[in-house]
Amino acid sequence: MATDHLLSELKDRVLYLTLNRPDKLNAMSGEMMSALVENLARAAHDSGVGCVVLTGAGRGFCAGGDIGGMRERNESTGPAPTVEERVASLRHGEEASLMLHEMPKPTIAAINGPAAGAGLSLAMACDIRVAADNARLGTAFAKVGFSGDYGGTWSLTRLVGSAKARELYFTADIIDAAEALRIGLVNRVVPAATFRDEVTKLAKKLGNGPSIAYAYMKANLNEAINHDFRQLLDREAWGQTMTGRTEDHREAVKAFLEKREPTFKGR
Repeated sequence: MATDHLLSELKDRVLYLTLNRPDKLNAMSGEMMSALVENLARAAHDSGVGCVVLTGAGRGFCAGGDIGGMRERNESTGPAPTVEERVASLRHGEEASLMLHEMPKPTIAAINGPAAGAGLSLAMACDIRVAADNARLGTAFAKVGFSGDYGGTWSLTRLVGSAKARELYFTADIIDAAEALRIGLVNRVVPAATFRDEVTKLAKKLGNGPSIAYAYMKANLNEAINHDFRQLLDREAWGQTMTGRTEDHREAVKAFLEKREPTFKGR
């Protein structure tokens, strides 16, 4: 789906997806989410993409749902969609969170500014979150009488624990980047002045890393969330054996012994 609500750029094996409604702090639109789902679906199977970075245009990451659009919908006198139609529409957009979490390559949320509601949920679905030091984060749903979507309750509970997740959802308090780092909501906080450079450096490293190993690694890490130790040992044994048969593994061993950086080819 072609729309200017989402910008896409592939550089150095990194796909940069930029939510692009800066005048609304990149609040979600139907066009934006459909385009995001389509781009992520393609990236998941594109051997030319080694890493995906999700960020926002302007001074914000994503404010979540478009409050103005919500008011227009609530006050509309036209025919309203059925419950089933509304659920189906929301579930389509939520596939973006599922793909960020499950696609067989690393995903990074580059939180360049405010991230709230479903915008925060998208960030939490990524493997790694890098925040600028001026970023602010909050669940926001309670402020508009919503219960939450885009997988945020699942992700936040696993990132910061049940007690803290409940507090952040019920109070809808806004926290700064330093607090988000302290509680484990983000992985890194970097100065706003060097934010883009730091994200690019990390993304380029992952994008040009051992992509086959990363795919198995990510599957293992996702399994570790919900499965028991014995099941994970079986999965790790299979993945370790399969990655040991790759050209990337042989190149990495050779490079280590030759005291140089390896050149990975995804084979």
